[in-house]
Amino acid sequence: MIVWTSFIIATRALNRHKLRTFLTMLGMIIGVAAVMTMVALGNGAQASVEDEVKSAGTNLIYIAAGNYTRGGDDVKVASGRGAARTLVAADGDAIAARVPGVKFWAPLVADRAPMVGRGRYFGRVIGTSRDFAPIYSWTIRRGGRLFSEADISQAAHVAVLGTTAAAQLFGAGVDPVSRTFSIRTDTFTVVGVTDSRVEDQAESVFVPFTTLQRMKHIGHIESLTIAAAQAGEASRIAGEATVLLRVRHRIGSGDGRAIAGVPDDFTVKTEAAKALTKGLYTSAAVFVLANLPQLDQITLEEMAGTLQQTSSTLTALLASIAGISLVVGGIGIMNIMLVSVTERTREIGLRIALGARRRDVLVQFLVEAVTLSVAGGLIGVALGVVASNVTTRLLEWRTVVSPGAIALAFGTALIVGVFFGFYPARRASKLDPIDALRFE
Repeated sequence: MIVWTSFIIATRALNRHKLRTFLTMLGMIIGVAAVMTMVALGNGAQASVEDEVKSAGTNLIYIAAGNYTRGGDDVKVASGRGAARTLVAADGDAIAARVPGVKFWAPLVADRAPMVGRGRYFGRVIGTSRDFAPIYSWTIRRGGRLFSEADISQAAHVAVLGTTAAAQLFGAGVDPVSRTFSIRTDTFTVVGVTDSRVEDQAESVFVPFTTLQRMKHIGHIESLTIAAAQAGEASRIAGEATVLLRVRHRIGSGDGRAIAGVPDDFTVKTEAAKALTKGLYTSAAVFVLANLPQLDQITLEEMAGTLQQTSSTLTALLASIAGISLVVGGIGIMNIMLVSVTERTREIGLRIALGARRRDVLVQFLVEAVTLSVAGGLIGVALGVVASNVTTRLLEWRTVVSPGAIALAFGTALIVGVFFGFYPARRASKLDPIDALRFE
């Protein structure tokens, strides 16, 4: 009851000097908004670092249709069945549903074809899904987009171009979005341009895999690309995906176990395995693959240490900025509360003379300081959220506004109000009523 009454008195007192109240709150508003924005940028940067570090080029698993190992029989590895048409998009759905740790997966169908826009171009056409973009951390140029799930289900004639392909088809410096071009005899509309620099993606044209399947008159896919949530999980996911595909394709014993002399109709390789065995003889490649799980475990431990160090650095940086910003806002509140105590000395003396306890006076001014601080904090939180969104839109920097950050900013504003408002409130409660009534 005392606190509520003090809140009403504090609100009326603050409303008497609206401009001064706003200017006092402004320090807290700017401080909290700056902290919110910095925390959002820091969280976004940390999330980006985590994605990059966890990926680090070793979180990918490739599953290709067909299986052939040259010289495999010499080292007791089944040579394989050669080409196969048994790999389908439903296999990717099954792996994502049943194998834990899969973050993204994308089917692939490929072709090389002549294309005509404003210019002529002969290049690679890749049919895939929209999850292909986050697998390779694509950025789409402003004004463009990825093809949608509806485009995939309807086998729409839309395309995303690599930068080199866009320049060849429409000319350097020309925005190709919404323009049309042809792949052989089919007309496509450009919906986006990717700045990806991965392998040959700049020279490629990307379309919905269902569209390319129709163009090639096939119902299967040629490969699957899977992204693990953590690089150290790649070998495990590859192993479990192998077992699942054997069951789905009815290979071997029927429960996913391999049987000597019965080869798979698919090939599974991790990014690390692909890189480490490139150019090696089959016998050396088999030795490397046998020790790959241990390498994955070492990689995972190193990445965990890197993430912890990065997180600690970002936390220390943000804590320093937050401390400076909020101290400045708190000093402003203390200053104006001291002025308020001086201006209302006679009022304080009158209240004490009429029977108010010193504790009542202390609570009144403390509530007034907290009201200033919390009101400024709430406005600052809202402004910080808006600033974070604007930063993302204008500068294309990733920001993450978490509920924890909002709660922290609000709680900090409350603590600052109590800390910096306590001294002026205590000073007001210690005034001698006789001296206060004489004050001019």
